[in-house]
Amino acid sequence: MGGYRREEEDSGEQLDRHWNELLQELRLAQTGTQILFAFLLGIAFQNQFHSADQFTHDVYAGTLVASAFAVALFLAPVSLHRITYRRKVRDQLVVVSDRLARAGLVFLVAAIGGGVLIALDVVISRPAAIIVVAVVLAWFVTFWLVVPAYVLARSPEEADDRPTE
Repeated sequence: MGGYRREEEDSGEQLDRHWNELLQELRLAQTGTQILFAFLLGIAFQNQFHSADQFTHDVYAGTLVASAFAVALFLAPVSLHRITYRRKVRDQLVVVSDRLARAGLVFLVAAIGGGVLIALDVVISRPAAIIVVAVVLAWFVTFWLVVPAYVLARSPEEADDRPTE
């Protein structure tokens, strides 16, 4: 990261760095989530979908709503920034935006699980599809929560450079 030392940053520089890192992460999450949402919107207009059973319609509805919630949460920091611009609340902006992004990830993984279930339910048996989706969700939990927890547990104790609340 450019060879600078974190302890040399003042709190304003630290907040700027956190904000910029969060924006980069949100750009990726927003794009993927919006593509998923657009794809899901199109499913309802397919002729085959109308003949699907209630289970499929229920999974679709939950998946579409989870995807919409994820889109809203990933875009919320943009609105928050626009509304609070030049109001001297950058520390709160970073903390709240971080929480919004974390919540967005929860809804994104739910939408991905639902999307995979809808697709697999067409090509394999429903029980097998549910099992595969459980494995996919476990995969996400492993790489999104377990691996980071493992890395943090094995890291030397350092000062936490997150903004204070």
